[in-house]
Amino acid sequence: MNYGESDRIIVLGDGSADHMGTGATERCSPHRKHDPDSKGRDFMPTSLWRIAERAKSHKAHHFGNLYGLLNEEYLRWCFYQLRKDAACGVDGITFAEYGINLESNLRNLVQRLKAKRYHAKLVKRKYIPKVGTDKLRALGIPALEDKIVQMGAARVLEAIFEADFLPVSYGYRPGTGPQKAVRDLTRLLNTGKYGWVVEADIQGFFDNLDHDWLIRMLTQRIADKSFLRLIRKWLKAGILDTTGMVLHPLTGTPQGGIISPILANIYLHFVLDLWFEKLEKPQNKGQTLLIRYADDFACAFQFYPEARDFFQKLPKRLQKFNLKVAAEKTRLLRFNRFQTKKSQTFDFLGFEFRWDVTRAGRPGVFKRTAKKKLKASFASFTQWARKCLHRKVREWGKTLRAKFQGYWNYFGVRGNMESLVKYYSQCRRILFKWLNRRSARRSYTWEGFGNLLKHLRIPRPKIMEKTGMAVGA
Repeated sequence: MNYGESDRIIVLGDGSADHMGTGATERCSPHRKHDPDSKGRDFMPTSLWRIAERAKSHKAHHFGNLYGLLNEEYLRWCFYQLRKDAACGVDGITFAEYGINLESNLRNLVQRLKAKRYHAKLVKRKYIPKVGTDKLRALGIPALEDKIVQMGAARVLEAIFEADFLPVSYGYRPGTGPQKAVRDLTRLLNTGKYGWVVEADIQGFFDNLDHDWLIRMLTQRIADKSFLRLIRKWLKAGILDTTGMVLHPLTGTPQGGIISPILANIYLHFVLDLWFEKLEKPQNKGQTLLIRYADDFACAFQFYPEARDFFQKLPKRLQKFNLKVAAEKTRLLRFNRFQTKKSQTFDFLGFEFRWDVTRAGRPGVFKRTAKKKLKASFASFTQWARKCLHRKVREWGKTLRAKFQGYWNYFGVRGNMESLVKYYSQCRRILFKWLNRRSARRSYTWEGFGNLLKHLRIPRPKIMEKTGMAVGA
């Protein structure tokens, strides 16, 4: 693949990258600080702290000897970072089973890594329904040993690239998340002079991520060829489909793989974040902003010509990196405080954004649960009810309580009480229906059903967002 000077500048982002090739190689010590009785469960390896500090203080540094970090001590820590209840890969080995002979298993794994005899196993494909649609989402489940090594590599990549990621990126990063992205977008739209919004989504991002471009992006910070080859092994690992066929992907990284989120974030950091912040934004005369969570993002502009230009450039920019916009989810719309009565709306991370008038009579940006998301939530709840409510109450009551509380925690923002009540009321009807279908004889009256919900301590709709966290709503 050939790259011109303009591509190099766009990918690297700024002039400091011109000196990357002259940086010294990082020698990372695997020393640690922890309680000797913890067996490696709780400590954060000192080597990761050193890498993070080096990445932050030396923006042009090339890191080497990263592959050497994957020793027994470090991988033991990675093992204990895994979810104990996660689904098994093609090897069929669970967390508990691997842990029975953990030391010997890790010793054998490290020996294979050192001798370059480690091979990524097939990724087990699993399809789950896309809530609210008839489509299926493909997930990839690595084998347990692959999960351990991926965890180690992912933590190293996070330590390096967290120093480079821009504030516009909210996905898969410590100290941030979808709620903060939604909250910050609300605040900026309220306080800025924005009049136009580009609502965008990338079509099949995880399936189309280009391997060659990704490796080139990783080399901007990583000089360790063994470490890069390890990542290539996971990218090229065969996928065992539910039909028994083995698929060999040319692009993409499986959703469900531990290393996939950080790789996706690195890819879009170069493809979108740097391009927008370093090249597009400085050319605009008006205010502009980008907020991205994973492959979902929203952009706002003060002036229409600048919004239109970005809307037209975006497909070409993504195409350069083997990506496409999802046409049905990408549009340019008028969005300002002077049209509150006929305000256009856009969706971002499950919320619908709109301009309206506050109780004090001032215009403000309000949020409510997006219609598609609300419909999908009902479908998901119905699936759960059909599957679980035939069991005893004590088996599903705790899960039910967590479902409602989780919903209030995410969607319980100021101004969204109507949507919360709608969700609560509809889910109560779904519960009542399926509880009474467990047998030919009716199990509950509405009065008895209400007493059951009280007994289970099901939380009622509640606004969880603190006062002052949102300006308009």
